[in-house]
Amino acid sequence: MEKVLQAGVAVYNAGEHHAAHDVWEERWLELESGTDDERLLHGLIQFTAAVHHARNRNWVGATGLAESAREYLEGLPEDYHGIALAPVRGYLAGLAADPERIERGSPPMLTHAGVAVTPEDLDAEATFTAARALAEAFGLDDEVIGRAIGYAREELEESGRGPFLALVFDLVREERHRGLVTRRLEERVARRRSRERDVEGLFDPGE
Repeated sequence: MEKVLQAGVAVYNAGEHHAAHDVWEERWLELESGTDDERLLHGLIQFTAAVHHARNRNWVGATGLAESAREYLEGLPEDYHGIALAPVRGYLAGLAADPERIERGSPPMLTHAGVAVTPEDLDAEATFTAARALAEAFGLDDEVIGRAIGYAREELEESGRGPFLALVFDLVREERHRGLVTRRLEERVARRRSRERDVEGLFDPGE
């Protein structure tokens, strides 16, 4: 739960509000409806969606989601799983009353354990979670990203460094160069898969 929260907070704070929703959604769907953890993630998902719609001037969508997000977060502790909820609830109240306020100032940063987490703060596992969500949000090839993360995890276990690990971190951290990083990942995954296919079956017994 904590790694998922950190990853979502970092992606949200980087301005990728739609992708933050994708970080939390899979974990949210696993939770029993109505539990405090489910309400937290449900509320955060709707909060980020409300911000997304307000930024796109969908005032009706923004106000409706702001109101429902407040309902999900109502009654939870002010600091739940390390997320400071008072600023979120306060902003949601203002957004529900006046969604155009987003054009007069930025929405609040989210914090986890008192820190406004950014992509640079994430460890490897949280970065892998964020990378999958960004790939989904931007329509990147799921298979390529999945294989790249698998290879990166192998590098992490073997030596703690390597080209796949570096590129997956760059995918999450380097917004301006994400297209270039994606192309390099695609090329490296293709070369790695080609080498793997070259040796597949070499030691299988002959018919």
